Amino acid sequence: MGSKVFIAGLGAITSIGNNVGECFTSLRSGKAGMSDIKYMDTYHRNKIPVAEVKMDNKKMAEIAGISSELSRTILLSLIAAKEALIDSEIVSQSSLRTGFVSANTVGGIDKTEDFFIDFIKDRNKGRLRNVFDHECGSVTEAVADQLKIIDFMTTINTACSSSANAISYGARLIKNDLLDVVIAGGVDALTKYTLNGFNTLMILDKEYCKPFDENRQGLNLGEGAAYIVLVSEKVAQNLNKTLFCELRGYNNSNDAYHQTASSPDGTGPYLAMNGSLIKGCLQPSDIDYINLHGTGTPNNDIAEGTAVIKLFGSDYPPSSSTKSFTGHTLGACGAIEAVFSILAIKHGVIYPNLRFETPMHEFSFLPEQKYLEDQIVNHVMSNSFGFGGNCTSLIFSKI
Repeated sequence: MGSKVFIAGLGAITSIGNNVGECFTSLRSGKAGMSDIKYMDTYHRNKIPVAEVKMDNKKMAEIAGISSELSRTILLSLIAAKEALIDSEIVSQSSLRTGFVSANTVGGIDKTEDFFIDFIKDRNKGRLRNVFDHECGSVTEAVADQLKIIDFMTTINTACSSSANAISYGARLIKNDLLDVVIAGGVDALTKYTLNGFNTLMILDKEYCKPFDENRQGLNLGEGAAYIVLVSEKVAQNLNKTLFCELRGYNNSNDAYHQTASSPDGTGPYLAMNGSLIKGCLQPSDIDYINLHGTGTPNNDIAEGTAVIKLFGSDYPPSSSTKSFTGHTLGACGAIEAVFSILAIKHGVIYPNLRFETPMHEFSFLPEQKYLEDQIVNHVMSNSFGFGGNCTSLIFSKI
């Protein structure tokens, strides 16, 4: 369990970019991905903004090299996973024990919704092929097959902390000498099921979200996928490329406070952040930037802000929520924000918390409002907190 785990490759597709480079360009320029709904057929079009990937399924299928008849979830996942694997420059994958740990929360529900349009009208109609990839594990299997990964594969669904947990689980597999390489991350596509569900919870903002603002009204749903390629020390030594960083710390906690709400005193977030510091043998003062979970809902931002102040005190590091760019991508957010955190280390930057105007009255916590360059960024903490109190913090460190 003493071996280190390094990041060798990155892949991402979000509403602000179809690959890692495009996403970083948008982060630098302050370009958010929210807009009116274009690709999903829903009653809420032109009423609720979302952060869609700016491509239809046919175009994504061309990039992924597979059939456009597959679910949008599979298409997004495969595009990001392929990019990460290519970026890692691993040339002898077949000789290494390789795993695929992928998270998602919607599976192929988008295709299931297509099926029921016809089936409800006539029980003899509806394409059964559309429900073939309905469950979450089927998405992982489809992508693993395309990547030719046969050593290990599993799916994680812990709501919004899903892909952060996929990354930490991948690291544990390597540290316990069960695998040499793990492509870890997650994906989620926008669906009617998701949009209607969150709208029922009354936590969707009708405007573009503004995390940690006193006048925040809720979150904007987004979609996307991201993966990082985790490698063991032995593999890292044999790679002919510059590694991104080390996964230094990680921790999962569960305060089980409520099915859909964070504990107002921030117990779960505090335990996750503090545990990741302990795991990484770091002090709060070592963290140079926090990529906050920061959904923009009243409950979440109070809980997370309270936990940050409890752990770091008034001298907390620069912090921001990149969900102000991508929306809340649910099962994919932990991995997408992990990629953004790794890029912050690589380029020495800190991202702004877009649209922040008025500090919350509960405490003096202020997120970063400007894009900062030429920063010393050695350790980044990335937070992902899910329904049911499932909270995970990851720490990435400069090598």
